[in-house]
Amino acid sequence: MIVSRLDETQLNAAVEELADLLVDTVDDGASVGFLAPLDRETALAWWEERAAAAAAGRLAVWTAHDGDRTVGTVTLAFPDKPNSRHRAELVKLMVHRDARGQGLGRGLLTVAERAAAEAGVTLLHLDTETGSHAEHLYRAAGWTRAGVIPDYAADPAGALRPTTLYYKRVGARTDAQAGTLTR
Repeated sequence: MIVSRLDETQLNAAVEELADLLVDTVDDGASVGFLAPLDRETALAWWEERAAAAAAGRLAVWTAHDGDRTVGTVTLAFPDKPNSRHRAELVKLMVHRDARGQGLGRGLLTVAERAAAEAGVTLLHLDTETGSHAEHLYRAAGWTRAGVIPDYAADPAGALRPTTLYYKRVGARTDAQAGTLTR
């Protein structure tokens, strides 16, 4: 597997494959913000919107490839407020159902964590559907459970489900660095 970070041009070129991955993820029951069935046009438009955020530095997107096929992705979302530049949100970690069980999700997670630390980020956070397979991955990777919010989001079938919030400290931060983090 080859994992690479996409710049704006590469992200624009990859939206077709990323849309297919998003549709597969939702069709397989993952709660990543969409209801099933997710039509390809909606998935394509969603990824196209991400390119502008990546160009502005608000998102960093990585993809994993098996040959010519995109089989996984992970994204970091960076806040734009001055008091929150030390943190980022891990969003849309997705692995195609045909590529699961091979450590790809863990690999993508590790890539995002390392890149965040290299960018000066010291705190990552995420939310995931309570009881999902993803929860096991995050716990095994050393993420700390912060709490559960009931009825937070609808799953792909439309049923309201709780979500669990997680965080992980990455990188190193001293008090002197607190006001000087940059990406």
